Amino acid sequence: MTLVDEVKTAVTPRAALLVIGVLALQLLFIASYVGALHNPKPKDVAFGVVAPAQAGSQLVDQLRGLPGKPLDPRTVKDEATARDQIMNRKIDGALIVDPASKKDTLLVASGGGTVLSSALTSLTTKVEASEQRTVKTVDVAPASAQDFDGLSAFYLVVGWCVGGYLCASILAISAGSRAANRERAVVRLGAMALYSIAGGLGGAIIVGPILGALPGSIVALWGLGALVVFAVGAITLALQALTGIIGIGLAVLLVVIAGNPSAGGAFPLPMLPPFWEAIGPGLPPGAGTWAARSIAYFKGNAMSGSLQVLAIWAILGTVVTLVMSSLRRPEEVPTAPDDPAALG
Repeated sequence: MTLVDEVKTAVTPRAALLVIGVLALQLLFIASYVGALHNPKPKDVAFGVVAPAQAGSQLVDQLRGLPGKPLDPRTVKDEATARDQIMNRKIDGALIVDPASKKDTLLVASGGGTVLSSALTSLTTKVEASEQRTVKTVDVAPASAQDFDGLSAFYLVVGWCVGGYLCASILAISAGSRAANRERAVVRLGAMALYSIAGGLGGAIIVGPILGALPGSIVALWGLGALVVFAVGAITLALQALTGIIGIGLAVLLVVIAGNPSAGGAFPLPMLPPFWEAIGPGLPPGAGTWAARSIAYFKGNAMSGSLQVLAIWAILGTVVTLVMSSLRRPEEVPTAPDDPAALG
């Protein structure tokens, strides 16, 4: 055989297409992660200002006019309201102006991301210094001392997502990427559900009682983890039902390449470029990270939107998987080599 014949035998057209697909995923991975994370800076961060009426309006205008528009300031009635809005994740920080002194107070929430709270502290300090004033920072929702840079929630959700698409991928590789019939699809989804319950519980125990990385309800984290794992697993099964083994690559594209850098983990959403900031909350890693931080640091507030996103992915994946398996014709169902029907 000639070298060309050897190449044709060793690398089939199908394998060549899959390799090209892997190359595309690799390049997209680099572009997505570097594009999202190479130059983080605050942009339109929801920010409250508590000050006497006239001074408050002037300060809001001053903050709104900062170069690069890092803040989206708005007046807030009083400090108690500002604290409440931070805990409900409506704003990310607030400046409390004390007209009787030269020292003001900055409220932040490092539980939502220490990088963002540090950026707000640095920015506010510069603004105050330009007015010959000083600022004291108060953390109203501090990250755990065992949660470096507030990243534990993100890594927890990444682990849950990895478990979801790997479990679905193994189910496909071991028994065909497309379920042979609706009954087998139900079995796969059932197995995925059981795995999700175990994976959610395991993750919650590791970050809670074992490592002490995240405070908050173990039961709530368990439920969130089960939903994240199942949502990712179900959508992976659905993509495989639609496209075969290529669905595994599409799941990686959706969850890893698009979802992880836009999740607000390493850098909270207001510090990401517009594209990643826009897609992050609608993908499982972003929705899961937001909800995990809410459980750990914000008394479970502002979670409904994220839970709805995860539920939609789970329902969509389940429905598509069941519908596609129901549409398969009997002649499409592969038979095992020792099956009498296959032997004629």
